[in-house]
Amino acid sequence: MSSQSRRWLAAGVGLLVLPLLLQQLGQAPVRIVDQALLYVLLALGLNIVVGYAGLLDLGYVAFYALGAYLFALLASPHLSEQFAAVQAHFPAGLHEPWWLVLPLGAALAALLGVLLGAPTLRLRGDYLAVVTLAFGEIIRLFIVNMGHPANITNGARGIGPIDDIHIFGLDLGRRQELLGLSLPPVTLYYYLFLALVLLAALACHRLERSRIGRAWMAIREDETAALAMGLDTRRLKLLAFGMGAAFGGVAGVLFGAFQGFISPEAFSLQESVLIVTMVVLGGIGHMPGVILGALLLSALPEALRYVAGPLQQLSDGRLDAPILRQLMVALAMIAMMLLRPRGLWAAAEQRRPPELRRPSAGAAAAD
Repeated sequence: MSSQSRRWLAAGVGLLVLPLLLQQLGQAPVRIVDQALLYVLLALGLNIVVGYAGLLDLGYVAFYALGAYLFALLASPHLSEQFAAVQAHFPAGLHEPWWLVLPLGAALAALLGVLLGAPTLRLRGDYLAVVTLAFGEIIRLFIVNMGHPANITNGARGIGPIDDIHIFGLDLGRRQELLGLSLPPVTLYYYLFLALVLLAALACHRLERSRIGRAWMAIREDETAALAMGLDTRRLKLLAFGMGAAFGGVAGVLFGAFQGFISPEAFSLQESVLIVTMVVLGGIGHMPGVILGALLLSALPEALRYVAGPLQQLSDGRLDAPILRQLMVALAMIAMMLLRPRGLWAAAEQRRPPELRRPSAGAAAAD
């Protein structure tokens, strides 16, 4: 067995035993890792739009919200409780299985991504960022205001309880005993999230090396040159928006099942900015860097809880611990960007000086 194969095997074994070790410290550390995996899935999807195609999307959280609310509506008694017509056919609620809602959420999010991308094809840079930011806020406000007169989303109160995920009769929301091991729900969800993240990473890896991926990078480097070489930039941009949004829809469905309750506060503008920051901090367009950025930014605030508390005590309570923790995260990010301006793990091509880089990716896309 080669050294590379041994490294991959060790990494696989480490990922499998990680939650078993963390659950000895309680369920909170495993829950943090679960949330980190969801952020990895979101960051991989946004990297398709921002990293590969070069389209700045600040409203990505809208697709996340769509998947979560779709699962909440189809896997809870909410619609039956609010609408007599639904109750007549489904007295106990819809309670659709997750394997049916997951591809449906991806498809609807992809459709919404295409609808967002269609009117913004002529926009670039800051103008595109403003439009997508407004789109994300419109979706959030739409969710908040759809509690009246027809109570579809239950407004700011949120929807719950939401069904757990069942796989071959195994309820991930209940503690299970397997081979003498006691597996709480957070550990069971970890393995599901890990499997889907690995599938998403494989899909992104194949996309990056495909003709479509090279065409996206050509558009990112120079859209005018890509258009002059005969690339259908309109279709390729819409494809990037749709495929990136599909990842967000899948993550939303998983989030709804994992939390068991959702509300509009979980899909604020701050979430969109955080996901974009993960992509930029890790290394735009470089999948390993994006994964690293997502893991760090999702775990760093939780790790700093153990630092902010003692600092608050040293100041006799004059410093608010949550605000202090946010300040420390911001300072850490500023330091990282000053030391690694192209990201913590940028692609080798991006680390080279501009004059030493290879010709634009458009040349490869035209081959």
